Amino acid sequence: MSRLGKSIGLLLAALGGFFGAGPVVAETVSGSASAIDGDSLIVGSREVRLYGIDAPEYRQTCNRGGAEWACGNEARDRLAALLAGTLVNCQGFGVDVHGRLLAVCIAGGVELNKELVEQGWALALHYETDAYVSAEARAKTARIGIWTSTFVSPAEFRGVPLPADPPAQNRTSRSAALPILRGEPADAQVGCVIKGNRSRRGEWIYYLPGMPYYAETNAEEIFCSEAEARAAGYRRARLPRY
Repeated sequence: MSRLGKSIGLLLAALGGFFGAGPVVAETVSGSASAIDGDSLIVGSREVRLYGIDAPEYRQTCNRGGAEWACGNEARDRLAALLAGTLVNCQGFGVDVHGRLLAVCIAGGVELNKELVEQGWALALHYETDAYVSAEARAKTARIGIWTSTFVSPAEFRGVPLPADPPAQNRTSRSAALPILRGEPADAQVGCVIKGNRSRRGEWIYYLPGMPYYAETNAEEIFCSEAEARAAGYRRARLPRY
């Protein structure tokens, strides 16, 4: 089996375990690609975000040796170099709130998601998957890429806090909070990041990380599992159908 097949198989298996027996709707895109920033690209006409990683924003700077360094620009250039002169194959399994395909991508036999973290040009998104945690640890220990500098996390630079890592006993294998998928997922337990909100119309609704309006929702109660939210009288927010 190819490296892409193995990587995708592991991630889709984790998704299947997270969402229950229901199928995960996958989307594959292939072709020449160009980098948007350090963790997103255009493949053909499809915008793709590399799943499980977070690179410095394009305009973000880091501090190295007391001097400002355009680390976001360089992270994008590193991804562009990996894409140059080769076809890219991306296996996606959902979309994020911006409509981008969330995917694991291979270019020239290299898995981009892992390579960028391994070489120190992106952080592992612990709340999405633990697939790249060890690669991040190796890069940090070796002090390569952005680890040669001091920096704020890309999330902090954007001013949008990421969901906290859930307690170990509540983490699902390789995934603790997942993006929007096409269709209603089965029950999920994602750690204590589920927001309960009471609408003006008297509806008690809860939102999982990655759902539309999650970031904008004011949490009146926080829950660690969907069962807990339902027991308190809330229902899950409805996902859009595709």
